Amino acid sequence: MRFSVTVPTYNSRGTIASCLEALLHQSVPPSEYEIIVVDDGSTDGTEEIVKKYDVEYLSQPHRGPAAARNLGVAHAAGGIVLFTDADCVPAADWIKKMSLPFEDDEIVGVKGAYQTRQRELMARFVQLEYEDKYERMRKNRWIDFIDTYSAGYRRDVLLANDGFDTGFPGASVEDQELSFRLAKRGYKMVFQPEAIVYHRHVTDLTSYVRKKFRIGYWKVRVHARHPQKIASDSHTPQVLKVQVGLMPILIAALFLSIGGALPWDAFGAVLVIFGLTALPFCVRVITRDRAVGIVSPFLLLVRASALAAGLAVGVISRAWGTEGHAAFTGAVKRSLDIIGSIVALTLLAPLMALIACLIKLDSPGPVFFVQERAGEGGRPFRMYKFRSMVLGAEALAEEIQEFSLLPPPLVKIRDDPRITRVGRWLRRFSLDELPQLFNVLKGEMSLVGPRPEETHVVQMYEDWHRKRLTVRPGITGPMQINGRGDLSLDERVELELAYIEEHSLWIDLLILLRTVPVVLLGKGAY
Repeated sequence: MRFSVTVPTYNSRGTIASCLEALLHQSVPPSEYEIIVVDDGSTDGTEEIVKKYDVEYLSQPHRGPAAARNLGVAHAAGGIVLFTDADCVPAADWIKKMSLPFEDDEIVGVKGAYQTRQRELMARFVQLEYEDKYERMRKNRWIDFIDTYSAGYRRDVLLANDGFDTGFPGASVEDQELSFRLAKRGYKMVFQPEAIVYHRHVTDLTSYVRKKFRIGYWKVRVHARHPQKIASDSHTPQVLKVQVGLMPILIAALFLSIGGALPWDAFGAVLVIFGLTALPFCVRVITRDRAVGIVSPFLLLVRASALAAGLAVGVISRAWGTEGHAAFTGAVKRSLDIIGSIVALTLLAPLMALIACLIKLDSPGPVFFVQERAGEGGRPFRMYKFRSMVLGAEALAEEIQEFSLLPPPLVKIRDDPRITRVGRWLRRFSLDELPQLFNVLKGEMSLVGPRPEETHVVQMYEDWHRKRLTVRPGITGPMQINGRGDLSLDERVELELAYIEEHSLWIDLLILLRTVPVVLLGKGAY
């Protein structure tokens, strides 16, 4: 059994039969997949319809689609779990197309695409909305955004990363949150536009507004947990975020104009700006569907208004839950990183200049050593250090691995012959790390956090190791005050996961204070 297809369902008597008919007539052999339907407490007779088909039927009290999918994953026999919704009709080759990217062992998640056979104007607009987003996704080698109407994950990855967040009570953005979480841990996911499911989009304006409002409302929790996604993700067009941001300005200008505090020209100017942001989409759409193109400016305004209203209500009602405090702490931590790195670079500039001169006088080669490391989300970045080894030291690593005090993939050697005279002094007091203040200023690192790992080591990570990639790496951190180079990989990661779980600004301050005596004593520094 290679694949387990999981379909969460709730009161879907009118659509579930078409979905199951399509799944039972896939182009791959029936022996390669199973179908699991998880009934989320339906009361409309969905159970009777599902039990007419040769599929596994599971049920639970009404707890939402996140819990239903998790239940399906727990019962799945396949190594790859595919997801679709009860109101979708997968194409005959859907499973085959979804399976293709998984031939690459590095890929853990795949996102397919919507199509529709509907002819209603609203449904055609929604489809063109999705296709606009698909164009954006096609430009990305890796994606961070997967909707579960057409999705697939490796089962072991889902289990190792706690599956879908059941804190989202209904169908909203719980699937986006999972993919953001996995991307943050460095997992690779891709878009497969040929994996098609046919969907019945909303056909009236009221349902459309209600859906967008709900997305905006629950986005507050997702953004509180993953604030970096406010700026960009692989699915949402940047212009949409601009349009949503314009809505408070547009509404304020409208009321101020009505009250006479602003001329109507001000409201008109904001409206024109919004129109200019909508123009590229409208031009693309009108060449494909003239009728939809004509109404698109109005519908884009409605979309932005509904999303902005949902976000506003979500913020006011504190839909972010406990994540709001974490987002605030993250913002303060970043501010302190910027201030701290600027102050440190200013005060340490004379010392850093002296170190640069000593390196040049001691041995041939550049002052700085630049190495690719894995940052937040596993994204590679160029980490700076003062050079403490001879030229070509990295090429000699395999030759001296047998002398390492730690098991592979780490290499730590006491009295390493590759280290220069000045380099030994720099490492003794961790002065070779000072250039990483520039990485902190650039936002690639933090003053405190897990140490940035070499990219080849990350490739050997087990699933539980990847949780350390959810935060920015630091110049100092729990490893530096608890053994430094004497720790194995597992020991380091255990310390760093405990730090991430218990993180607070107070803990960061304590680590910074404890780093000073550790550096002066030089314990664990090689």
